[in-house]
Amino acid sequence: MTVAEFLLWAVLGFLFWKKKLQRRFPAMGAYLALRLTSAPVLFLLLSGYVFASRDLSYPIYFFAYWAVYLASAILLFFICMEVFRSALSALPGLMKFGIVIFRWTILASVIVTFSSMPFSHKGMLLIPDIAFGVMRSVSILELCLLAFLCLSMNALHLSVRDIAFGISLGFGLMSANDFIAVSLISRSSSLTAPFQFAYQAIILFTLGTWTAYCALPEPARKPLVMPVNSTIYRWNEIASALGHTGTQVAVQQPANSFFLTDVENVVEKVLNRNLQSRESES
Repeated sequence: MTVAEFLLWAVLGFLFWKKKLQRRFPAMGAYLALRLTSAPVLFLLLSGYVFASRDLSYPIYFFAYWAVYLASAILLFFICMEVFRSALSALPGLMKFGIVIFRWTILASVIVTFSSMPFSHKGMLLIPDIAFGVMRSVSILELCLLAFLCLSMNALHLSVRDIAFGISLGFGLMSANDFIAVSLISRSSSLTAPFQFAYQAIILFTLGTWTAYCALPEPARKPLVMPVNSTIYRWNEIASALGHTGTQVAVQQPANSFFLTDVENVVEKVLNRNLQSRESES
């Protein structure tokens, strides 16, 4: 199953770059490249083929594994932003405002992660605790993003076959899979436990789903047509106006002869009426 996972990653990367999706999702392209290049290197380090001494191979594997793990978590933050930006591309006002909230949410998640860490381990064992905390935050963010897309698909006119929804769906499945595995791993830590096979099967299913999304033609995004009085249109206009300064309006002071000009006009009208009345009497 591990070999099948690596082959699916390779096929997914080939289709992803063949369709030039890395231009639309550069962070996702970097994530695929990281997974494809790190998997064989980590396997060789763990097997001891690179260094003859296990005492030298395992420490290098330890630092390499957790460096890849942290890099993956950081790339997942950027992937969530790319998916969010792609889903709201038809509403630029809400997209820009949402990206600002998104960044503050990421900052708050990182602060909560480091402030809630128990720091029970010391030395190098602190690295896994930090990595797990960051990955937990990004996993929650992925589930929230998937829930947002599912609830707003009709309003955004987002198709189920859209690649942005497919990426979010896959990471949502992986996040839920990780949370379930963490809750069960304390009961059975054996690599041959049944839930380990179920965990790997969900990963294979997710990779197969992504491969299908990349292989099948993506439907064109229809233009978002909505009435002027719709709520989402008003929200988009309000979000577009936020952060922009108002138009500078120059107020011209009235001239000194403004009052005299009005008086002159009134007198002229009165004289004209008197002339017309006299002519009618004569």
